[in-house]
Amino acid sequence: MATKKKTLKKPTKATAKAPATASPQAPANAQAPQPDPSALSIGDLKNLSTTLDIASTRGAFKAAEMATVGFLYNKLQAFLAKVAPPEPKKETEPTTAGTGGK
Repeated sequence: MATKKKTLKKPTKATAKAPATASPQAPANAQAPQPDPSALSIGDLKNLSTTLDIASTRGAFKAAEMATVGFLYNKLQAFLAKVAPPEPKKETEPTTAGTGGK
């Protein structure tokens, strides 16, 4: 019984490059991961602080609720002071005294 000898095909350029394209990098058409829509940011907490301040100024809270709102506001302000980067101070231009007068 004679068996036929199988000929091996040499890899073509397309098949030779196939393993190289299977790199751990993300494909070009992949989208960046989307942030969690329910996550709170520092900006959200600052807006909440402003909202509490405005609502209390406009009388949105009853007198019995003011202690709870004030406690929450103070706690929020302390947290923001710890985690938020300090805002840069704006330098004021020096006023020129004596100019423009006769």
